[in-house]
Amino acid sequence: MLGWFKKKKKINEDAVPDAAEISRQEKEAGEGGAAEIASHGARETRDLMGAASEELAQKHESRKGLFRRLQEKLAKTRTSLVSRVDELFLGRKEIDAELLDELEEILITADLGVNTTLDLLDEIRGRVTRKELEDPQALKLALKERILTFFEGYGDAEMKLPATGPFVIMVIGVNGVGKTTTIGKIANKFARAGQRVLLVAADTFRAAAIDQLKVWAERVGADVVAKQQGADPSSVIYDALDYAATKDFDVIIVDTAGRLHTKVNLMEELKKIKRVINKKIEGAPHEIMLILDATTGQNSISQAKLFNEAVGLTGLTLTKLDGTAKGGIVVNISHDFNIPIRFIGIGEKLDDLRDFDPKEFIEALFFSDSRQ
Repeated sequence: MLGWFKKKKKINEDAVPDAAEISRQEKEAGEGGAAEIASHGARETRDLMGAASEELAQKHESRKGLFRRLQEKLAKTRTSLVSRVDELFLGRKEIDAELLDELEEILITADLGVNTTLDLLDEIRGRVTRKELEDPQALKLALKERILTFFEGYGDAEMKLPATGPFVIMVIGVNGVGKTTTIGKIANKFARAGQRVLLVAADTFRAAAIDQLKVWAERVGADVVAKQQGADPSSVIYDALDYAATKDFDVIIVDTAGRLHTKVNLMEELKKIKRVINKKIEGAPHEIMLILDATTGQNSISQAKLFNEAVGLTGLTLTKLDGTAKGGIVVNISHDFNIPIRFIGIGEKLDDLRDFDPKEFIEALFFSDSRQ
């Protein structure tokens, strides 16, 4: 998604002799010396190739392990969706109206939502009518392929990074979605990529939120700007960006207080925070990220709609996917909104905040245990 801001390492030109230097060394060493140099170069090449091959193998195994963990963490959603679809199809030899009606009920109760389900089944019914689908197993594959189309365009929806200056992320959401914890995990990703991170404790409503952000800053090696509980959040942000102006931060992540999306005055405060950030750093915030609790199901749709209308969302993160059978909400949100999902949370560990890969997610969701 981001390449994680990995800066290009400068090549040590002194360590790589050019052709003229090699020729000079060969002349000085004579023919025997030239052969020795060539032999030494060949050994170095073999060693480098071997090391690269081993590194690729390790990365592949790590990737397989991460995919297995994603499968495990999506078990509840898979049971509520894919396993029920498999049970529905068991013993069925043809696709009829009764099967499609039962499939519709399964999809809606798995939190794919009415609109998403109707879209899926309109496509399916059309293909059945045209005799393109004749057996339930082919229908299941068609369902999977159609769901993947809802994520088209994600490759072109990367975070918009500024040409100069720090990348500013404004994080918002209702109470209890795991916002501050998610900020800590995102900060960890940037810090591990070698970036200097500043956390801004603009959730001044809860003293615990300020303390929690400080703990995360210490844990991941980030700086933090905070004031006392009850301070004006906009003033905290203003002072933090003043502080950042004298430092060389790569990323600034602004925590905001959890707020009900139905409270007009609280949404107006968010608009003010956005204006303050933009006044201090032109073009910022570059990312306005809404954190959603996947266990709330369809309520997430309402949250995304109202927060987007208020401040214009650029990205979403869904937390607690491991603890819910309502993971179908991921598909629903992607169908209903043109807002990319940046991350998904599948557990308490630091690495359990995963970059969202639509294909990987759908593969893990539709994974059949019978293939293990």
